[in-house]
Amino acid sequence: MATASAPPAKVSLREDLTCAICCDLFREPVMLACMHHFCRACISRYWRGTQSPVTCPQCRKEFSTKQFQTNYLVAAMVEKVRVTTSDTYIQNLEKQLRETLESHRLRKEDAVNSIRRDKDKMETIKRVGADLQARVKGEFRSLHQILSEEEALLLEQLRREQEEEVQRVERHLEAMQQTARELEDNMRVLQQVSADTDNMVLTELPQLRACAQVDIAAEFDINAFSNKYMAPIQYITWRKMFKSLKPGPSRLTFDVDTAHPSILVSRDKSVAVECDAIIPHVDQNNKRFLQCVNVLAVQGFTSGRHYWEVEVGSKPKWDLGVASEAIDRHARIKLSPQSGYWTLRVRNGSEYWAGTQPWTRLQLASCPQRVGVFMDCEERRVSFYDADNMSLIYFFTKGPRGKAFPFFSPCISDGSQKPQPIKLLCYPPVALSG
Repeated sequence: MATASAPPAKVSLREDLTCAICCDLFREPVMLACMHHFCRACISRYWRGTQSPVTCPQCRKEFSTKQFQTNYLVAAMVEKVRVTTSDTYIQNLEKQLRETLESHRLRKEDAVNSIRRDKDKMETIKRVGADLQARVKGEFRSLHQILSEEEALLLEQLRREQEEEVQRVERHLEAMQQTARELEDNMRVLQQVSADTDNMVLTELPQLRACAQVDIAAEFDINAFSNKYMAPIQYITWRKMFKSLKPGPSRLTFDVDTAHPSILVSRDKSVAVECDAIIPHVDQNNKRFLQCVNVLAVQGFTSGRHYWEVEVGSKPKWDLGVASEAIDRHARIKLSPQSGYWTLRVRNGSEYWAGTQPWTRLQLASCPQRVGVFMDCEERRVSFYDADNMSLIYFFTKGPRGKAFPFFSPCISDGSQKPQPIKLLCYPPVALSG
């Protein structure tokens, strides 16, 4: 029954390579003059004791001598058939079949998981995009009708960015779905062959479709996508309208009681600069920085959204940002969120670093002369901007809890040039709606 159900070509080949005497595959096949083949040992035994002439066991043709010729081509074919029909070969082939099937199953599982992640990303993008649209519209509702054009422009930019993000994920989704379909087709072929191995001798794996390899999609960065729409939009728009004006929304002053003894604060408390002499102070309230050349603003914030600007000019070294009220002001501590600081740093005039742990090096197209700091207490976001064009420099997403103060450090100069000050830009206040 097994032979009858085997492929005709395979059955015919085995029959052609079977000795008519021993009814088994040829061993050392030889060919008689009549072109019939037999095992060398079989034909030798068949002719043993027979006087000439001898005959062919198949066609009975007579030969005057006992002569035959070794057929190396047939011998090679017989050896190949013998090897490919051996139990070991079949077991190895079946093992390869199982492993290939399992590999395709795992790849399909990965593809299905990737499809699910892509769909989740698409929903997240759409949800975040919808939330951002509502936020943008809310910002613009508080402005005069003259700002409606700015609102429309910004919403169109958001729509394009959202569409680009969705299209990128859709392209990846389509590629993964195509790969999943191809893997499914291959699995059906492999399963069919695997099911037929009981009724046939497997000599090679079936022809499979080439499945495209699709890279894992990059994770959707919600913060990068939404940050420009979480910015102080009203102020940015206001600055676009009044390019000739340079006010900042918050009026800050330096808190002299927190200033390190080597920091000189101007009489109006808007300028701070390092000085050579140590200024005697009485630290009555335990507020003063003693180890680091730092100073805080008088104004502290626990709620709402606040923006201020600091003029740093071409000063080659400074730190600024936000500090938690609970920081240790008497010890030398690394500026990092873990220590209660969310800061931006400059060294050597052009090396910009975000105060993460470890530090994050930033690549800026130009060196800001004025830096804007935006703190959203409810969202716990601290962002830094080039105040001349309101381009984002860096942002923290896990800002301070509780009360926090604007933080500044004019730093210690190298002595090669006169220390340069940092200045608070105290324009008439322009409130950001909370």
